[in-house]
Amino acid sequence: MTNKILILAEHDGATLNPGTAKAVSCAAAITEHGGGTIDILVLGEGIDGVAAQAAAVAGVNAVLVTDAAHLAPPLAVNHGPELAAAAEGYSHVLAPSSTYGKDVLPHAAALLGVNALSDIMAVEGARAFKRPIYAGNAIVDVTVPDDVIVCGTSRSASWPTAAEGGAGAVQARAATSQRAAHTRYQGLAGAGGDRPDLQTARIVVSGGRALGSAENFEILYRLADGLGAAVGASRAAVDAGYVPNDMQVGQTGKIISPELYLAFGISGAIQHITGIKDAGTIVAVNKDADAPIFEIADIGLVGDLFTVVPEIEQQLS
Repeated sequence: MTNKILILAEHDGATLNPGTAKAVSCAAAITEHGGGTIDILVLGEGIDGVAAQAAAVAGVNAVLVTDAAHLAPPLAVNHGPELAAAAEGYSHVLAPSSTYGKDVLPHAAALLGVNALSDIMAVEGARAFKRPIYAGNAIVDVTVPDDVIVCGTSRSASWPTAAEGGAGAVQARAATSQRAAHTRYQGLAGAGGDRPDLQTARIVVSGGRALGSAENFEILYRLADGLGAAVGASRAAVDAGYVPNDMQVGQTGKIISPELYLAFGISGAIQHITGIKDAGTIVAVNKDADAPIFEIADIGLVGDLFTVVPEIEQQLS
């Protein structure tokens, strides 16, 4: 059976999230087994710019645009039915393995009467995949039966960003659903300001309990701004109240794969290592020479972060 793949685009109303292009790479790996086409579904309001960005992703055949007022808020209760309706005729439906993707795709899968497959990290066949379990300490093989649609999220940390240069056809698609009456969108607020998104940033600066206070995290914010980086934290720093929990990196936080990861005052518990082991280069700074993070770091420096960070800033200025 020829593969026909639909990818749910993630965006903020103006910019396509890089996780979508990573999902295209996952889809391209599926088409290596029997060929096929890749389409992207963009849901929202006033999303022509996002659609154009999606069409420019290499390998995309068509971009389906459903523009409706009730789809402006990224609510699964509204987006899920639209995704399920758009999935008719497709063999696979994918979404980035993000908060948004993991919210909407299972909703659509339930409406389609199939199980959702999360965190696809490798493709072994058109319907055969690998995904991590037990905090990434084991990899399981999953096979989806031939007679059901594949609904899955692609693990962004495992896939490269698809190149640009595509010329997919943009097609309007009418909404088939109505606004859900039992759910109300309150708003979206983020603490990261203009910094890159933690899950898709090329560079991430992260801090641990050794920072000592929320005020001391300011030195990492300054360093991150100088590097154009996102800021993360260990669970210990989050539990201590130094930073909000949406900055947590690790097994119970966010799984990331930046090109460069800078860890300051992080010991390197296995739960944290789970979240960063796909990073390109890991740099660790810690006063404890026996800190576990040095076992996986590409570059390690035994030192006081309050001395090292200002020195790095001085070198950058």
